[in-house]
Amino acid sequence: MITDKSAPETESPTYRVGDERVIKLTATAAKRVGAMLTKKGFPQGVLRIAVVGGGCSGLQYKMSLQSAPAHRDILVETAGVRVVVDPKSASYVSGCELDYLEALNDGGFKFKNPNAASTCSCGESFSA
Repeated sequence: MITDKSAPETESPTYRVGDERVIKLTATAAKRVGAMLTKKGFPQGVLRIAVVGGGCSGLQYKMSLQSAPAHRDILVETAGVRVVVDPKSASYVSGCELDYLEALNDGGFKFKNPNAASTCSCGESFSA
């Protein structure tokens, strides 16, 4: 579900608010992202998730930390963390879960994406 954020009548809404049907973080991923935001100096910031062309399967995930949502973003609060997705990427990550694995081999952030028709062996790219 996505709703417009209320703004003063003189301004148009700058971003929309979605729910965990857009994207969801596990508790482990949320804890890691929260620590990264604090370390970066954005304790009230957001994790931006985007899907861009590239990788060996055609599409890849891109993540960055930012101080606030941008115009037209979809903002989702999940596990105490604010996540933003641009409208185009939202269609690729809808229903996706982001996890974080602490392991020497194959650790890090992992996407569980029901929209991925196939993924590459490294898990960094996918096709839809």
